[in-house]
Amino acid sequence: MRMSKKERERVDRIIETLNREYSTQYRCFLNYETPWQLLIATILSAQCTDERVNIVTKDLFRKYQSLRDFAEADQEELERDIHSTGFYRNKAKNIIACTRKLLVDYQGEVPKDIEELTNLAGVGRKTANVIRGNIYHEPSIVVDTHVKRISNRLGFTKEEDPEKIEYDLMKVIPREQWILYNIQIITLGRSICTARNPKCSECFLAKDCSFTNKQEQKKKK
Repeated sequence: MRMSKKERERVDRIIETLNREYSTQYRCFLNYETPWQLLIATILSAQCTDERVNIVTKDLFRKYQSLRDFAEADQEELERDIHSTGFYRNKAKNIIACTRKLLVDYQGEVPKDIEELTNLAGVGRKTANVIRGNIYHEPSIVVDTHVKRISNRLGFTKEEDPEKIEYDLMKVIPREQWILYNIQIITLGRSICTARNPKCSECFLAKDCSFTNKQEQKKKK
């Protein structure tokens, strides 16, 4: 995506504003102590809030204290343990298959390569990029519902498919900003740029936001 000088300046202003408002400190919204715990927590986070996952994993990681504990878990019992995260049958099945593969093929280590990660049960590009960004500090863009919605509103992409959005953002956002962009946009999406009734009047990105500008134009008509 070739950008005009004006558009590049707009993107730079947005990034500078996000860094000023939300700082440049890295953080993960899921609680974990080991790479495999983050992998399991991210699998559980599909169609579920991070807050709910953190409540579930608080007890889950006390009960299952190792990869082998998960790999040897009774599926029905694990389903009950993670029931409140939704889609618990598939998640339990995937967690058991994933942890078994990690033990057999990777000696219990979570791989770094995106192709190896996405070959694990229950792991798509979003989960793989969470691992690459938080564990291995590899610049990665995680396209969750907030990143998808706000990136469209900002005019950074017109795509709906998460993988296509990821590639669009890789062209627009400087590589050193990729992980921070994920963190900052999730924060913005939870507090201001919500799916319903976004608080555009309170948003510090309003002047550079395509969505806000369109809304203003509609009011004037």
